[in-house]
Amino acid sequence: MPLTAVAGGLLAVLMGLVFLMLVWAIGDARGSLLAARSGRPALQQVRVVEETIRDMESGQRSYVITHQDEFLKPWRAARAAFPAQAQRLVDISTSPAQRRFAQQIRQAGQSFIDDYSVPLVDEARRGAPEASGTARTLEGRQRVDGLRDQLSRYLDVERVTIDRRENDLENRMDMLMVAASMGVGVAVCLIVGYGAYVTRVIVWPVRRMARFATRLATGDLSARVPPSGRREIGQLETAFNTMADSLEKSHRRLRLLYDAGTAVGTTLDVRRTADELVRVAVPRFADHVTVDLAASVLTGGEPANADGEGLRRVARGGIHDGSPLAPVGASAVPFPHVPGTGAALLPDLRTAPAGWAPDAQWAERLLAYGMGSLITAPLSAQGVQMGMIAFWRTQDSPPFEADDLSDAEELAAKTAAAVDNARRYTRERETALALQHSLLPHDLPARPAVDIAYRYLPTGTRAGVGGDWLDVIPLSGTRVALVVGDVVGHGIQASATMGRLRTAVRTLADVDLPPEELLTHLDDLVLHLDDGALEPAGEVGSTCLYAVYDPVSRRCSLASAGHPLPFVITPQGVVEKAPGQAGPPLGLGGLPFETTELDLAGGTTLALFSNGLVHSRNLDLSQGLDRLRRALATPGESLEATCDHVVAALRTGEPADDVTLLLARTRALPGEQVATWDVPSDPEHVARARTLTTGQLGAWQLEDLSYTTELVVSELVTNAIRYGGSPIQLRLIRDTTMLICEVSDGSSTAPHLRRARVFDEGGRGLLLVAQLTQRWGTRQTSAGKTIWCEQALPPAEPS
Repeated sequence: MPLTAVAGGLLAVLMGLVFLMLVWAIGDARGSLLAARSGRPALQQVRVVEETIRDMESGQRSYVITHQDEFLKPWRAARAAFPAQAQRLVDISTSPAQRRFAQQIRQAGQSFIDDYSVPLVDEARRGAPEASGTARTLEGRQRVDGLRDQLSRYLDVERVTIDRRENDLENRMDMLMVAASMGVGVAVCLIVGYGAYVTRVIVWPVRRMARFATRLATGDLSARVPPSGRREIGQLETAFNTMADSLEKSHRRLRLLYDAGTAVGTTLDVRRTADELVRVAVPRFADHVTVDLAASVLTGGEPANADGEGLRRVARGGIHDGSPLAPVGASAVPFPHVPGTGAALLPDLRTAPAGWAPDAQWAERLLAYGMGSLITAPLSAQGVQMGMIAFWRTQDSPPFEADDLSDAEELAAKTAAAVDNARRYTRERETALALQHSLLPHDLPARPAVDIAYRYLPTGTRAGVGGDWLDVIPLSGTRVALVVGDVVGHGIQASATMGRLRTAVRTLADVDLPPEELLTHLDDLVLHLDDGALEPAGEVGSTCLYAVYDPVSRRCSLASAGHPLPFVITPQGVVEKAPGQAGPPLGLGGLPFETTELDLAGGTTLALFSNGLVHSRNLDLSQGLDRLRRALATPGESLEATCDHVVAALRTGEPADDVTLLLARTRALPGEQVATWDVPSDPEHVARARTLTTGQLGAWQLEDLSYTTELVVSELVTNAIRYGGSPIQLRLIRDTTMLICEVSDGSSTAPHLRRARVFDEGGRGLLLVAQLTQRWGTRQTSAGKTIWCEQALPPAEPS
């Protein structure tokens, strides 16, 4: 700033003058000090010269008196030192007059040595009597006194000179102190004044801007510096406020895009994704937003390249209600000006080119409502347009600018990616559900052994439907198999694996294998699921619970492969966990499974379920089992009502995994509906077996089946006697729809159906049985095998 620069220059000049004066005063004082100090060595040298003369005079006198040579040593030393000492006195004299005076002292001293002292010593050596005479002694004293007088006068003059110089030094030091004090005072005043000026003009405004900058840095984007109007400071304040405006705008933009990235696409639902975009963009970016999508996208189909035809409105939102924009569900009106790619901007709809809207009346309604500017952006994925977004601002808001196009394109890109993911998920989910529904039983018909009710709820998470399944399989002898399984994973692969396992269980169940053997075969199947596949599906894991209930013996045999054991609800309402241990999951191989035998009273309910019912991220397995136990303890009017109650009690939201529940209430077949006889291993007892059969059918009022049943019993008992072994047993079972004939023997050899030739005596028995009955088969037992066949009961006559 000019004033600050001038004030700084003036301060620098004044400070320079002050320091020049101080330097000059210090230099003058230094000269005086050196001059005062220079006289001190001369005073000391005078004393040295005086001492030398004294040593010389005392040495010669002592020798003259004593004639002893040891007194000549100090005399010789003094005589030798005097010339140099006298010359040093000349050299260090502080003035020309003193220097001349010193030269005179040197000459007088040298004369004393040459003219008196040396001749005197020579005379004393020769023994001349005049050497010790009074005349020579008086002469020597006069010479020495003259030298001393000269040294005293030199010393007095030098002292006076030193005193005068020291007085001058004191005066100059006083002046220096005064000058230094004045200079320091002036400098302090100048510095204080300049500092106050700089503080007021620069420091305070800068501190104020620093406070606002700190607020800005901590996130307070509303911080602005009040303008002061002071030249450069005012320019700096303007620049700071401009930067703050730019930061606030950039922050709003980044925050908008960040929120769009986190809030749009949270669910894999097309319509909810569009609603999420509307909630993010209104009112932060636009006053009104509409989202239109192709009808095929809503059902998960592939979008087709189009110019906007066939679009339907899936989301709409605005700051005010009652806008003339089409509601959700209506057919969307395409915008003719929208290009194939990129966003388009109409900053002012009132001055926009004609035809910006497909309908002039609709455009008038929009303008009358107050619409001011518009940005349209296509929703495109992989180069295919799926729909379009329209951002509207009213005339009460600032119109859209060119910079807003990039924000609109970014919002459209994020939404398009989320919509495309939702569309693909919808298609895959529908495919998986269709596959799973086609593989699961559509209806479980009534069975004479149990009453059935079940619930299956597919997961609603992004992972897709899982591989849970349930089944009720009729077995021979009115028995029934109850199956619940769970394939690890989700999606089409899990559904396909589930279908293969369910088919395998049904196939193995037709062989009438015990539960532990069936699971062993199923485990081996899981181990070889990928054998021969071009692209292995990866590690497959599954759990399965297989239970067989016999209404005649009221015994239930069950085995588990990693699946939770069922709950048993007694007729009195007591809920207990089935005893036993769950075996290893399917797919591990080589580990045995264990069968648990349960004796169940008629009316006992078995509750089979999958992990999805009792375990989730928010529900621990033990807590889920306790909740299921309490829910099952609450009696319902029917099994269906109990299913609804259990699912409602345990399902707290959208299931994270498939939920499967199967309730089976057992029935006990009355003793009067079962007839059992032991048959000795003798062909003569075949006729008795036919007689017993005919009599029992008469008691059951099934005479219409007597002829066929006699033939069947005759063939089966004959084969058992001929090819089997003891013990042989015949059992007839009559349920509500079937008459079942079973012949058991002690041989484990299974019979085979074959076609006999014309002249063969045997081989026609099983063929006859197969022709006369609806179904037949064989099953292995612990004591051998059982061959069974079924005949439909004649329809009951109306009463």
